[in-house]
Amino acid sequence: MMEHQITSPRKAKRQRKRVGRGNASGHGTYSGRGMKGQKSRSGYSSRSGFEGGQNPLIKGLPAKRGFNNIFRKTFSIVKILNLENFDSGTEVTPETLVQAGILKNLRHPIKLLGNGEIDKPLTVSAHKFTRSATQKIEAAGGQIRQI
Repeated sequence: MMEHQITSPRKAKRQRKRVGRGNASGHGTYSGRGMKGQKSRSGYSSRSGFEGGQNPLIKGLPAKRGFNNIFRKTFSIVKILNLENFDSGTEVTPETLVQAGILKNLRHPIKLLGNGEIDKPLTVSAHKFTRSATQKIEAAGGQIRQI
């Protein structure tokens, strides 16, 4: 095939809509704008956010208050006082927390809070730890593992 023989695929080049060139063209008389009204007039343009005279969303937002953050991360919370049920030297993982009935499921990441006291050395695996939880676990001779 030579360069002068190459053609574009069928319907790849769409012709522009030529309005106001007679009724036979399919875009005559009203040129695709309908009959009367603001949008049929020449020079029409509306500002962004215009809702045809209805009170725009942006004007009602101050009354609605607040918003839902779709990027929010929800954590399953575990307190240190819940870890008292485990034996000394146990490795506490998300799975063992579910088996012990502390968590219902593993749908959300786990955050360990420093509420309560611990006196057993445990190896605790979780996604996040508060500073106080880390200090209390390490003071008891345990260690933390971030998942």
